[in-house]
Amino acid sequence: MGNANLSNVTIRPEEADFFAGLARDWWNPKGPMASLHQVNPVRLAFIRQAIDSHWPGAAQATKPLAGKAALDIGCGAGLLCEPLARLGASVTGVDAAAENVAAAAAHAEGVGLDIRYMAGEVAALDICTFDLVASVEVIEHVADKPAFLRDVAARLAPDGLLVMSTPNRTAASRVLLVGAAEAVGYVPKGTHHWEDFVTPEELEGLLADAGLTVTAKRGIAWRPGKGLHLSDDMALNYILSARRV
Repeated sequence: MGNANLSNVTIRPEEADFFAGLARDWWNPKGPMASLHQVNPVRLAFIRQAIDSHWPGAAQATKPLAGKAALDIGCGAGLLCEPLARLGASVTGVDAAAENVAAAAAHAEGVGLDIRYMAGEVAALDICTFDLVASVEVIEHVADKPAFLRDVAARLAPDGLLVMSTPNRTAASRVLLVGAAEAVGYVPKGTHHWEDFVTPEELEGLLADAGLTVTAKRGIAWRPGKGLHLSDDMALNYILSARRV
């Protein structure tokens, strides 16, 4: 989650507080963050495809991120950090909520993974650049999106790979991701604010302003009998990769 002015505060304090309150149950696949557990394999499928396309020889490797550094911005309790570590990366996870960082560190220790977790705004932390930068379901919680993306871009190595995912701002997402999802308890009430969603065209423009170009883009859709899956349909949610121009 992020918001404001990354050089100071890009994550809205109320957003950080909201997600901090969910830290204890983050790793419960049937708890309030169940939707993240369900979408994580879909994200990872896209990320693996992006890695294989970005680095020669990665497709043949069981640990394609070996020798590479990865940064997860808005890492929550580490749902994405841990699989990135299993792909061989030296992983740093950053989150505005100290409670999330504590939950992430405890879980990583419990499963024997060496992951560095840091609490705070990414721009204010003493970290360098990374081969892979991920920021999933974060920008919709950011107040100053151009400032946030400039700071994200500053953490990307010259030949690095960026992956982002976020809900699209459409009539369908308003009805399903906000109204229906909260009404039936699929996501906790207050998770989403539709007016803060970003369309693919808007995000591509913001990334271009930050010196990045989109290299691949897919929708994340849902269908009875298939569940969540990568799709050409971006009406609800989408995921993209980008690199420096």
